Amino acid sequence: MAARKLRTVLVITAVFIFIIHWSFFRSSSLRPLSAVGNTEVAKPGCPTSPLLGDVLVVLRTGATEAREKLPVHFETVLTCIPNYVIYSDFTEDIAGHHLLDVLDGAVDEKLRQSNPDFELYNKLRASGRDGLEYQTSFGSGSGGATDNPGWKLDKWKFMPMVERALSHRPDAKWFVFVEGDTYLVWQNMLEWLSKFDHRQPHYLGKHMYIGDKVTQKWRENKAEIEAYTAQEWAGDMVLGKPDHNGLERVQAGARAVVLPPATFHHMNRVEYEALWAFEQHWLRDHQSGSSFPRFRDMFKAVVLPQLRPRRDSWDNMAAGTQYSTELLADLSDADRNALSLAERQALISFEHCRRACESKPDCIQFSFSQGRCTTSKELRLGHTADSPCLEYSNAASKCLRPAAYRENSLGSSPDFIQAGWMMDRIANYVERLDNSCGHIEKEWLV
Repeated sequence: MAARKLRTVLVITAVFIFIIHWSFFRSSSLRPLSAVGNTEVAKPGCPTSPLLGDVLVVLRTGATEAREKLPVHFETVLTCIPNYVIYSDFTEDIAGHHLLDVLDGAVDEKLRQSNPDFELYNKLRASGRDGLEYQTSFGSGSGGATDNPGWKLDKWKFMPMVERALSHRPDAKWFVFVEGDTYLVWQNMLEWLSKFDHRQPHYLGKHMYIGDKVTQKWRENKAEIEAYTAQEWAGDMVLGKPDHNGLERVQAGARAVVLPPATFHHMNRVEYEALWAFEQHWLRDHQSGSSFPRFRDMFKAVVLPQLRPRRDSWDNMAAGTQYSTELLADLSDADRNALSLAERQALISFEHCRRACESKPDCIQFSFSQGRCTTSKELRLGHTADSPCLEYSNAASKCLRPAAYRENSLGSSPDFIQAGWMMDRIANYVERLDNSCGHIEKEWLV
């Protein structure tokens, strides 16, 4: 087993490019591969594929988030996946599904007792969920600040997770790794994998790299890898530590809008259910199984209907040019005079912010919050204003609150942040997307 290559590892972290903020052990045993076979008749609303019985989906979670994030998986996508296992940092049952402690016996005992990253884990082992304090119940993914106890513990699960998955299902052709806030587009994943040779070592995912013979490297270099893990903030960086010679890395490029997505990351329950409903309609309308949903299809069905000239209590995550009293004060006289009247008045009100956006030909959306206007040429949907924080910033995945959240109490005004989209420009934008598809309409990224 040590010399056997891990044929495929998928570390799925792709994010919907339009930003809608954008698997598990049943009972005590996973349904055997032989009982599934390659000709299983799929359930209503589920895709069919010769690969159905050859893929092991592995969900990584943690005690601080499992009860919140897992139920929607059990109610939706996992009903279509015949082989999955759930790895956590605590052995328990949730809604009749068994979670395994992937760290049990996988980490050096001295390290576990001495490294503060394991404080949460040691409490779980000693007292179970009764040992959890409110301060530790922030989740290990969404809201994953680097000082979050669940987040710090999460990075230690990656290498043991890969080894356990391989030992658990050595005859699987593919291993798909997802997180608690990942939506898996199962029909697209199966079709995508069918285009690769499972006998070759592939690493398919985003950004982070992985090496050949991962489990062998883990077993032979545990002390070195554990030392590296202690220094890093994210587990996928640890997973990518071994050399990646001979492995294939696949990432989406500018053509992503017409490509079939395999996953969406940083999803909340509402977004998860919206995509599941979309997929159910798609499967009913395309029963031949020869057509697969693409980013464009999902955007038109899920995102576009939610865009409007004004949405109160909504943060569309506009990222671009900001206008506020303090920012304008920091400008030089020359730069301030170079602004148009609409830009200088943008911070006054929602309507003034709209006019500032209208004055810029490439502005497609904007947001306003008590003396602060942000205009943007990037199209985003965003989330309700009562969301506690942005999922992740670009700075080491720290959970951040935008200025509107820091400066206002959520209870002070239901409309402290408002969003708007330039609907006429969005119509033109969508038309340009459609016209750009052309010859790549049926492409897959391989």
